[in-house]
Amino acid sequence: MVQVCLNGARGSADGAVVPMSPEAMARSAAEAVAAGASDIHVHPKSPCGHDTLSPKALAATLEAIRARVDVPVGVTTGAWAEPDPAARVERVRSWTVLPDHASVNWHEPGAEDVAAALLDRGIDVEAGIWSGTDGAERFAASPLGPRVLRVLAEVMDDSPRSARESALTLLADLGTDPSRAGGPTRTEWHHGRPVLLHGLDGGTWPVLRLAGRQGLATRIGLEDTLTLPDGQRAASNAQLVTRALAEYRTASDGSATR
Repeated sequence: MVQVCLNGARGSADGAVVPMSPEAMARSAAEAVAAGASDIHVHPKSPCGHDTLSPKALAATLEAIRARVDVPVGVTTGAWAEPDPAARVERVRSWTVLPDHASVNWHEPGAEDVAAALLDRGIDVEAGIWSGTDGAERFAASPLGPRVLRVLAEVMDDSPRSARESALTLLADLGTDPSRAGGPTRTEWHHGRPVLLHGLDGGTWPVLRLAGRQGLATRIGLEDTLTLPDGQRAASNAQLVTRALAEYRTASDGSATR
């Protein structure tokens, strides 16, 4: 599976290519799905362009995207969109149009309560485990772990030189050693949940190739990187998806022939 992350916390300063309005997000989502993405992650925006969990913004975003595509659509619940944990839970409870899934960063205060509120509403949870945090340890001990849709192994090391090793360390924290022959099986990850591995900025492409070699789901999009592997500026999410699928398949084929 390749998920497209349409915009993230980026704003207008990152260029017009980043979709900010519901209609722009919907157009970008449709192009990305046509290019091969099978799942969508999006950050609804306030009128001033900031990430928001408001029911009005969420409904407008989801309705616009779903009018164009029929793949699952997920949203963020990042603390930067609503810093107060109790208010974050209330936002989830106030949503009038529900996403298929939502990411919860397990190292953030109130993560368990937010995840529980999502599950109570029938919304699948992506457990965001950031490298360099205690998210993996917290998730391993969580009673909600077996109920999440998948684990997002999120490599925050943005160096192209060290991101791959940081990813391997994170995967090891999430289960058995991924560097051994064949990698870990599904049941060997924490709580037996499937893993989606992705990187950030300069680490995006090395980590995506590692996901291909390990046979893990991954994601790509303007949230994670604004550039193609050669450093050129990406023209769209669809262009990133097209290139990601090619890179992933090459890495996967190379792993199979070793």
